[in-house]
Amino acid sequence: MGKIYQTDGATRRVTHPLFLSIALVFSCFTSGVYAVDDNIHPEVASKKKRVLVAKSQTGMVITANDYATQAASDTILKGGSAVDAAIAAQLVLGLVEPQSSGIGGGGFLLHYDSKKKQLKHFNGRETAPMAVNEDHFMVAKNKAYPFFDALVGGYAVGTPGLVAMMYNAHKQYGKLPWASLFEPAILLASNGFIISNRLHDSLKALAKSPKGVSNKALAALYFQTNGEPKPVGSILRNPQLANTYSEIANKGPKAFYQGTIGQDIVQAVKNDSNKKGLLNKKDLIRYQSLIETPLCKNIGNFKFCGSPPPSSGPFTVTQMVELLAKTPELKGLAYDSPGFYHRFIEAAKLSFADRNTYIADPRFTKNPTKALLSPGYTEKRAKLIPLLKASDELSVAGDIDEVDYLQVKSPNQPSTTHLSIVDKEGNIVSMTTSIEHAFGSRIQVRGFLLNNQLTDFSFTPINKNNEKIANRIEPGKMPRSSMSPMIIFNEKDQPILVIGSPGGAWIIPYVAKTITQHLYLGASLEDAIESPHIANTNRLHATIEDDAPDSLKKTLEMLGHEFKQRPLTSGIHAIKIHNGFYTGVADSRREGTAKGL
Repeated sequence: MGKIYQTDGATRRVTHPLFLSIALVFSCFTSGVYAVDDNIHPEVASKKKRVLVAKSQTGMVITANDYATQAASDTILKGGSAVDAAIAAQLVLGLVEPQSSGIGGGGFLLHYDSKKKQLKHFNGRETAPMAVNEDHFMVAKNKAYPFFDALVGGYAVGTPGLVAMMYNAHKQYGKLPWASLFEPAILLASNGFIISNRLHDSLKALAKSPKGVSNKALAALYFQTNGEPKPVGSILRNPQLANTYSEIANKGPKAFYQGTIGQDIVQAVKNDSNKKGLLNKKDLIRYQSLIETPLCKNIGNFKFCGSPPPSSGPFTVTQMVELLAKTPELKGLAYDSPGFYHRFIEAAKLSFADRNTYIADPRFTKNPTKALLSPGYTEKRAKLIPLLKASDELSVAGDIDEVDYLQVKSPNQPSTTHLSIVDKEGNIVSMTTSIEHAFGSRIQVRGFLLNNQLTDFSFTPINKNNEKIANRIEPGKMPRSSMSPMIIFNEKDQPILVIGSPGGAWIIPYVAKTITQHLYLGASLEDAIESPHIANTNRLHATIEDDAPDSLKKTLEMLGHEFKQRPLTSGIHAIKIHNGFYTGVADSRREGTAKGL
């Protein structure tokens, strides 16, 4: 059993004193989008806990909730694989963290086979119903639906892909029987689990949000008769979900996509009181999870691998890191210095300009990722990063001859979960799953919530010049995502870092910042995760974490950066692999836990 070490996540090493002069800032520099509405806060912030660091020589599990971490650990100790553990954990997360993920949504799973030295990607992203058209989110010509009018209800529900994805991964890499992986979640759903602070606060926020709690099944499960959420520490049972899980466990995915569960999903979407949707039985029967080649790119001595499009996450993370690596004397900067954060903001703007313009479902849209990550292209883009002051305008996408698309706003909401697992044989899973906004579409069926992932598409299909937008909605298409499950390899092609996070479009800067600080600037994995977040998705202002040091903010403002300040609730779960040891770190900003095997 690996020992667990706890350290105080509230204590941070900062190296940017208030008296730092602008001349000193300049000297450290010369040595060297449109994805989310910052005014929409779909998932509540958590009070920071003590960051949990676990060490082991035989394996590691990190998930967003201790119930799920325990289920994953127990699964491996019973002889299960990393994939088995991920499935067991995900089923528990759908029960205890329903605001973030579940079988009514989708996700991406990256798997590394330690014996074959082989990497595979399993795509469980939702798809648009075949009955939609490009004007699905348009009220009239040149007028899109208000966001919350589209967000809540059946109109935003895509075909769920998580069950099919998990089953595909299990067929290839599972060791324990499929049905046995459901047992921890079924037992917990039947006997009940303790409502956490985060779930309770999420329910309170849901009740106060536009449209509120309009679904009767949702209200009955999570709220008291007086309309208040069930209290922290009380026991919540979900027998409907236990029955649903039992059916899928015994009959496989057909029970979900072709049986009564699927029929109930379709009826709930079609009869929704907020806004009826277009999902039908054929959409569920037609759904197929994809097995794909991961997106991989060598940057110096490291190889970055992750989900390919329609996820824009690993592409954008990789491009951001490469742009930063090509700025002058990056390695001379302290990992938490204003010099680093200035460059980071500017690299984010450039990369999000490309991401927002070119990345979408590759079955419908040509994605020029190879050209966008080519050495010549990134060299040119890196030279656009101003080293002495903030850029005073939005970045524009680079010119790629093979495609021509318009950059456009496409909301990504931060209701997601991530887990990182290494089993006793060294097999790895990095998996991110989501139902989009907190509590998804707010439609509850058979004990689980349905996604509202169609709002990840651009609401507007064309611009005034009739130029097509890459991420426009089309029948059967997968919406662009920011989920970023990744594995980083060294020059010997050995895995050294497993990483991912929830957070909507902000997943990308969360992951890119952590990787750069850890691999390039010498920060420990813990310090990299716990250092202040600053996110920019190609806007004139950045969003800075509310408890970031005033000295950092003031110095960056002297350089011309503008900020909004708010909690940035990442949930980075990362495993460092070095010299036969696994070091797992669970972000203090959520409820995640790390456990060595």
